[in-house]
Amino acid sequence: MRLHVDQRHERVLQLVRERGSLRVAELAEELGMSAVTLRRDVEALAAQGLVERLHGAVVWPSGASQAAPAAAPSAEGLVVGMVVPTTEYYYADVVRGAREAVEAAGARLTIGLSRYLPDEDEAQARRLLSTGADGLLLTPSWERGHPEPGEGLWAAEQETPVVLVERWAPLGHPLAGLDRVRSDHAHGAAEAVAHLAGLGHRSIALAVQESPTAPRLRAGYAAAVAALGLSPVAASPLQDAPSRSETDRFERTLEYLCEGVAGGDVTAAIVHSDADAIVLIPRLQARGVRVPEDLAVIAYDDEVASLADLPLTAVAPDKHAVGAAAAKLLLSRLGVSDEGPAARRHLDILPTLRVRVSCGAAAAGA
Repeated sequence: MRLHVDQRHERVLQLVRERGSLRVAELAEELGMSAVTLRRDVEALAAQGLVERLHGAVVWPSGASQAAPAAAPSAEGLVVGMVVPTTEYYYADVVRGAREAVEAAGARLTIGLSRYLPDEDEAQARRLLSTGADGLLLTPSWERGHPEPGEGLWAAEQETPVVLVERWAPLGHPLAGLDRVRSDHAHGAAEAVAHLAGLGHRSIALAVQESPTAPRLRAGYAAAVAALGLSPVAASPLQDAPSRSETDRFERTLEYLCEGVAGGDVTAAIVHSDADAIVLIPRLQARGVRVPEDLAVIAYDDEVASLADLPLTAVAPDKHAVGAAAAKLLLSRLGVSDEGPAARRHLDILPTLRVRVSCGAAAAGA
């Protein structure tokens, strides 16, 4: 039989008084209530000063009489919800890093997939919260990697802690104050430019596919070209007119690079992603463009770059580290830490450049 609100409150107070502190998920399960209903009850009791709230936990007020001393919150019974576009390719390692960090703390990770569908981020997040998630790791399907004005406001309204993963929000946007962990793709692109410049290249092209990563790659590339005083190169035609299909993307990118090499305007290129580079290089060679002799190539992502018949130099974002750092940050917000961070944190994790054959300077043992 469903308990009346007063009966629920009385039972919550009794259990917290007896045990000192309880996880919301544990309390909801013991009382046979949804986590959403219990959070509302806890909020009402906390407003009256009858209990104290921590992220994901309920604690008997300091100094009040209780049967047992309040125990420090543990991760036992804690549930971390994670919403990602997919668990394939790039995000496989991000999810793996988060899962390992969550499970190492004794908690459990649950996953929601948006598949880049409109409004699915919010729907998946709310589903995870309704089934007991105590906090959220979010990778929204924002086309440019950040929300447009008025977009994603629901994430800022959550009572549970939220950490953005591989996403960011512009200054002034309501989501700008959320914790976030991301790969510093701009730095990765700049490192690729600097490496090619160190090999003597002065005219370096950038060929990127449209994705949330692309704007940061363009920003890092442009900053490095300016800082190093390199020759400006005409932008890829895809920058102003996005591709209509994969075939269109490859054909236009191939023409762009071939024309640049033939005209003496391009001697090196950064290609996103390494899967695209693996497709493009044989087509370049069929058109008489030798790699790396005529065109040095650095790929971005390093998912399969080392497996190409011509091993690709590649920028490798540490996706596993991003997932693990985001999970640990969220766990600290939920009280699973001796010293949880008081201030919000924006963590940028630097990618690594892995030098192989395609840029003309192979690394030993690569």
